[in-house]
Amino acid sequence: MALNSDTKLSLAAGIILAFALLVMAATTYAGALFNITDTLSTSIPGSGANHAVSFLSISPITQNETIKITFDPITNAFGGVGSVATSDIQFTGATLVSSCGAGSDEVTLSTSTAPGDNSVIFTVCSGETVSSGTKTITIGNGKIINPTSTQSYIVRLGGTMPDSGDTRVAILPGVALQASIDTNFSFIVSGVATDTTINGVTTTAATTDTSLAFGTLIPHSPEILGQTLQVTTNAINGFTVTVHEDQDLMSGSGATIHLFDDGNATTTPSPWVSPSGSTGNPATYGHIGVTTDDSDLNSGSFTGSKFAGGFQPTSTLAIFSNDGPSDGSTTNIGKASVAYKIEISPLQAAGNDYHNNLIYVATPRF
Repeated sequence: MALNSDTKLSLAAGIILAFALLVMAATTYAGALFNITDTLSTSIPGSGANHAVSFLSISPITQNETIKITFDPITNAFGGVGSVATSDIQFTGATLVSSCGAGSDEVTLSTSTAPGDNSVIFTVCSGETVSSGTKTITIGNGKIINPTSTQSYIVRLGGTMPDSGDTRVAILPGVALQASIDTNFSFIVSGVATDTTINGVTTTAATTDTSLAFGTLIPHSPEILGQTLQVTTNAINGFTVTVHEDQDLMSGSGATIHLFDDGNATTTPSPWVSPSGSTGNPATYGHIGVTTDDSDLNSGSFTGSKFAGGFQPTSTLAIFSNDGPSDGSTTNIGKASVAYKIEISPLQAAGNDYHNNLIYVATPRF
């Protein structure tokens, strides 16, 4: 068949369009990181925090390519990035070394504090490859200093590796955690009234979003206070809320009400038991524990009015989570309530100034 000039032009345009669509499709597919999270050890403004950055890379990362973690590329609000050293980092999914050797998946560390490039950078050694899959990079020793302004901040995963993506962290003070991440993530803590039932136990006094005032404690007369947690997010993999204390519940004289039970700081929820009050063993004089009505958390481990005590300063305890988007109002999905129970024995030391702070950390999984 003979082709006239118009037919030839149409055929050529069709071929160019098809090629352009193939290029666009390839560009759209490449570079997607999945399950990006950055879990902070503390969200308090101005504090030194550990960052556990996790992500799933689809493509392998080859020699001389970089994995770059950029903290707040908009305003460079995080401090301490330039002081991060190899000894501060645990890298799962590759082998972090001070200098390249004879390995197969080694990476070396460098940092940048240039404007818009406040970054920790890992470079794959020559002749080596970091395979695709899930990687977790933990930057410890509190080297990264949180911003002083309360808001959410971008943490960007990129560099010259094929895949890239963003997540966010919320910087919030104390117990009163409220966050907004570009309208797609918010966390609200609020008080509850007296006689509110939470996971089968009933509160004995009212609370606010920033205060749990237990009042004067009477031996073997437990006090129970609660708060409500609400999360709204469109994060495809949901979120987790944890709690930890900044110190034991302690008086000015050094007397301590220990974590449930009898100071063992149990992470496995169990039925409430009274402090044993064993003379000469202050850890048994009184204790405090937490329960949650999130019935699908850890396969329902808190169901049945069970309590846990594993929320000491050096660890965190998950008290609320969901594996998909949440609306901030549906129980077990966007809303949960927690209750803190204290009971003392007659041996607990007197004091009118027992105090500490509870710190909630909400982590979305984009």
